Amino acid sequence: MAEHLGLHTAGDLLHHYPRRYAERGELTRLADLPLDEHVTVVAQVAKAAMKTFNQGRGVRLEVVVTDGSGALTLVFFGRGAYAREKELIPGRRGMFAGKVSVFNRTRQLLHPDYELLDGDSTAAAAEEFAGRLLPIYPACKQFQSWKLAKAAGTLLDLFEADGWQGLVDPLPPALREGRGLAELADAFRQVHRPRAKADIEQARARLKWDEAFVLQVALARRRHADGQLPAVARKPVAGGLLDAFDARLPFTLTEGQRKVSAEIFDDLATEHPMHRLLQGEVGSGKTMVALRAMLGVVDAGGQAAMLAPTEVLAQQHHRSITEMMGDLAEGGMLGGSDLGTKVVLLTGSMGAAARRQALLDLVTGEAGIVVGTHALIEDKVQFHDLGLVVVDEQHRFGVEQRDALRSKGKQPPHLLVMTATPIPRTVAMTVFGDLETSVLDQLPAGRSPIATHVVPARDKPHFLARAWERVREEVAAGHQAYVVCPRIGDEEDQPKKAAGDDPDPEKRPPLAVLDIAGQLGGGPLAGLRVAVLHGRMQPEPKDEVMRRFAAGELDVLVATTVIEVGVNVPNSTAMVIMDADRFGVSQLHQLRGRVGRGSAPGLCLLVSEAPEGSPARARLAAVAGTLDGFELSRIDLEQRREGDVLGQAQSGVRSSLRMLAVIDDEEVIGAAREEASAVVAADPELTGLPELRTALDALLDKERESFLDKG
Repeated sequence: MAEHLGLHTAGDLLHHYPRRYAERGELTRLADLPLDEHVTVVAQVAKAAMKTFNQGRGVRLEVVVTDGSGALTLVFFGRGAYAREKELIPGRRGMFAGKVSVFNRTRQLLHPDYELLDGDSTAAAAEEFAGRLLPIYPACKQFQSWKLAKAAGTLLDLFEADGWQGLVDPLPPALREGRGLAELADAFRQVHRPRAKADIEQARARLKWDEAFVLQVALARRRHADGQLPAVARKPVAGGLLDAFDARLPFTLTEGQRKVSAEIFDDLATEHPMHRLLQGEVGSGKTMVALRAMLGVVDAGGQAAMLAPTEVLAQQHHRSITEMMGDLAEGGMLGGSDLGTKVVLLTGSMGAAARRQALLDLVTGEAGIVVGTHALIEDKVQFHDLGLVVVDEQHRFGVEQRDALRSKGKQPPHLLVMTATPIPRTVAMTVFGDLETSVLDQLPAGRSPIATHVVPARDKPHFLARAWERVREEVAAGHQAYVVCPRIGDEEDQPKKAAGDDPDPEKRPPLAVLDIAGQLGGGPLAGLRVAVLHGRMQPEPKDEVMRRFAAGELDVLVATTVIEVGVNVPNSTAMVIMDADRFGVSQLHQLRGRVGRGSAPGLCLLVSEAPEGSPARARLAAVAGTLDGFELSRIDLEQRREGDVLGQAQSGVRSSLRMLAVIDDEEVIGAAREEASAVVAADPELTGLPELRTALDALLDKERESFLDKG
């Protein structure tokens, strides 16, 4: 159990809940057996025969049972068949449960569960056997579900005999009674050995509360501890850099941008570090809000750092910030504004001289704003007075990195985390429960709608030909286009092939940038100016391609997802995403946000060979059906599950939530957050709640405790 399922203690096994419950089904007459359904029959063994197959290398036991209304064959393969042969002898009666299938026009049960009824076993025993709910556990090949059921049953018996000594209930009694929740021992009994479906419901309601409440207490204690830290209040100065910047803006801020900016400036003016999550739709103007916050901090005598996940994105941010600021970004330089400050870029691939100068500007305070990648976190980087850290794209940035940058301030700097993947409210409450949340949900004026269509390349190849025609039409109208592929296509990137592999068309490798660019340039897009962009290019050529595309010197950019975030070329109106089913829902939404950034409408074509009716096509239809990122992120989560809400992994890995589903249990999480905040406000150290402390220690093992502590 420990090796294959990660279950090391009695507590681990108690918390390893059944995934679902099988009903053996009403007792069925053999004459009425339905195909493909789980049934339970009471019948008598008529005959049993051991047979061999595969030239004597395999054995199977065939047992024919009858109940007077009809006959049924039970089949057992493998060595276990010999033990069954000794038990299932003609004349014995038993109950047999399994799924009905047909082989050689004969109905059969393959490896059925059975219980033999000896002597005077009554009809009541048969009813009880048939009516019992069978827990089906998350299991593995080495340790099947029925073994887990047996182990859990043994454990329950031991606890019962001991009067549930040593069971720690994390919920304060007043909370449990006030919410009408079951006792913990009852919940364990009901979840592992339910007598009726109502038992399962009661147990789930109670166990979900445990998970939600303990998690929210951990987050509430973080918020409380953060609130005790000192920070330098950063109040913008009238007539300073921020006012000068606002006066030059060629557009007015949206209502949402003004509201969110006000929340941020209120936080910056306090003597505790701000911890705020700024989330918004693709293109809702988060960078503008973050830049105004940075300028406000510079006005107040501090420095601001913006952390981006990739070099392409850091360069892009640096370029767009300096363009928006104009001579305000050239403080202390010839022709720079008197109110201005220096905006420097710091990435790992910069030349030594440029890097030395940037480091010097930071330590002397000459540079008020720095944009960079993880290179900002290295020990060599020193700030004069770091006041604000803006982290772009939370889901790609580890907590350790955020923490390392925060430790660069003399006192903890204020923290603003931006994410362009909108997060459903419950997930924000759970994953980022230590951050206050601001949401930008309206797009700036002048942004165009994006039409999205699915192109079924396998069923309708002429649709794909039409897609390339549409790209040519956009270019002919003076616009530009992206073509996105899942893979680069250089040697390092090739999927490994095992010796003797048959090329299975279903499992072909994802389409690659280098291949597609060649095919398009010599085929459907011949004559257009096509270039490639991917993450393994050297920084100079990469930046050169981006610059040429932004300047309109290229028509089509064939790229990997390096263009997913932050790339801003208003003249690009079309995007074709190849093998779109290989991307996640949120990723497709992000990519699509790169077009329609100007006044011309955007077009996004999702090319896929996935068959109609498949889950992959359903995902693509969802993306094509709505431009609401919050709605899409819900769909994405429902399909992928939450991942480990506390751990490093953001999705797909075993979740620390066993019973709680973040999307479905919105009400429980919201209520638990309120209860947790009240408990922590009244007793931050939880001195009066030793059981809750114990449960917290169990939830936050060393790794997660430090993970939470790092913010």
